[in-house]
Amino acid sequence: MDTKENAESAPRPRGRPRGFDMETALDKGQRLFHASSYEAVGLAALTDALGVKPPSFYKAFGSKSEFFAQVIERYAQSALALDKILLPGRAPADALAELLESAARTYARDPEQRGCLVLEAARGNDGDESVIHARRVANQRRDRIREFVARTHPEHASAITDFMASTMSGLSASAREGMDETRLVDVARTAVAGLKAQLNSEQRIMGGNDRAKR
Repeated sequence: MDTKENAESAPRPRGRPRGFDMETALDKGQRLFHASSYEAVGLAALTDALGVKPPSFYKAFGSKSEFFAQVIERYAQSALALDKILLPGRAPADALAELLESAARTYARDPEQRGCLVLEAARGNDGDESVIHARRVANQRRDRIREFVARTHPEHASAITDFMASTMSGLSASAREGMDETRLVDVARTAVAGLKAQLNSEQRIMGGNDRAKR
């Protein structure tokens, strides 16, 4: 028998199927988790959407929990890319304003994926693996915001970070409840107005103190 025929007729080894695309799998997984929740998406629904058998899924990702961890890491890097918004040297008020408005628009953009996947998953029960993964990513993003603000407003970095986190959490929850993009953006802009007033007030105080020392 021809060698090529032997190769083609031999059974395919268990594991990742031929033509399996990791990015496509993560994207499909994100849509499932976002539309429902980690707990609501069973392994059968997951493997069916990805077009793989459970053994292939486990070989590719290890477990449903590990797959979810990869999904939210990818989501966090693409949905609201902090590195493209919190640029060194940029005025904090402008950067944080863009972040809040971008969040409002992103959370309402897709009716099947409303809210923030990370923030909504982080609301679960302590100890759940999905919650642990989500809170880790959420805390990393909070730290990134805090570091950015601390460069120019070190004394208020923690308070401003908490304000941003609380506002974004509220925007996400409101989006999940059905608030449309226009209203979410209005909420974001109202929050931005208060934030800018706080930052600008502090800048004036700091400027006055500097002049008094001269």
